[in-house]
Amino acid sequence: MKKFTADKNSEGMRLDRFMSKSVPGARTGDIYKALRKKKVRVNGKHFDGAYRLSIGDEICIYMNDEFFDAEAPAFQWVNSPCEIDVAYEDSNIVIAYKPAGLPSQEIEGVKDSLESRIRSYLFRKGEINMSERPLFVPSLCHRIDRNTAGLLIAAKNHTAQTIVNQMIKERKIRKLYLCRTERAPKPSAGEICGWLVRSDRDKKMIFYDEKPKNAAAQYCKTAYRTVNKAAPCIVEAELFTGRKHQIRVSFAHIGCPLCGDVKYGAGDTRGGKYQALEAYKIVFDFDDKGGPLDYLAHRTVERQSTALRDER
Repeated sequence: MKKFTADKNSEGMRLDRFMSKSVPGARTGDIYKALRKKKVRVNGKHFDGAYRLSIGDEICIYMNDEFFDAEAPAFQWVNSPCEIDVAYEDSNIVIAYKPAGLPSQEIEGVKDSLESRIRSYLFRKGEINMSERPLFVPSLCHRIDRNTAGLLIAAKNHTAQTIVNQMIKERKIRKLYLCRTERAPKPSAGEICGWLVRSDRDKKMIFYDEKPKNAAAQYCKTAYRTVNKAAPCIVEAELFTGRKHQIRVSFAHIGCPLCGDVKYGAGDTRGGKYQALEAYKIVFDFDDKGGPLDYLAHRTVERQSTALRDER
């Protein structure tokens, strides 16, 4: 038998998921068998796998020792670079700047990523305890394209991750971008709305003004305002939907491709290796109602690269 106490890294976690992380030698069938046979108790009572844990819950799991003694998985990020550009950090979240070219998360063939670097950074700060099998490993709450630079939020605990993910879904966390376009949009401010379909032939997103018959079509909406009309102009954009290449294909559709974005029709690279686009501002657009992260209410975190800032 093993006894555990729920903390902020397991708060809100389903009991069956908690067991899958705490009992590494148990298969899914073993976990549900233990639950069915009432070999798992929370605060002395039996619950099914859907029960969500609260801080302070005492979990007793009556399973054989071999289920607990399995070797912990190796974490490759332990050896990742730990140097990151931190724009904001507290006990629950860290907001870091991802340079263009670095993946947000690990992808096939590329182990390095901003998420791996954030984990390595927190590990070296002593905020991830590897002497015990961690129930939660700090993780990104959203992503941006590999060749787009900008700010990303990572949660340090399960509670923070759940809250941030829900806030993003409800648009209580706004993400704004700066981009350089080859021409100034007309009008200078507005919305670009339409439908996107992925082309498997050339790996591009195709923009449609009207909904096509393709069942895979996804609605997209981008708001924008021109900051500097001098060519190449600076435009601020905000996503109301999060589609692949949404900003790039939307501005290309109205005849204003991003500088350097040859894939979507740009001819001016401006000496850059990637498209001139970055997620430069995060706005926590909600009121303080006493929740665990409500101290962030109405806070703005901003970080601009020199390349875009100097041309504003």
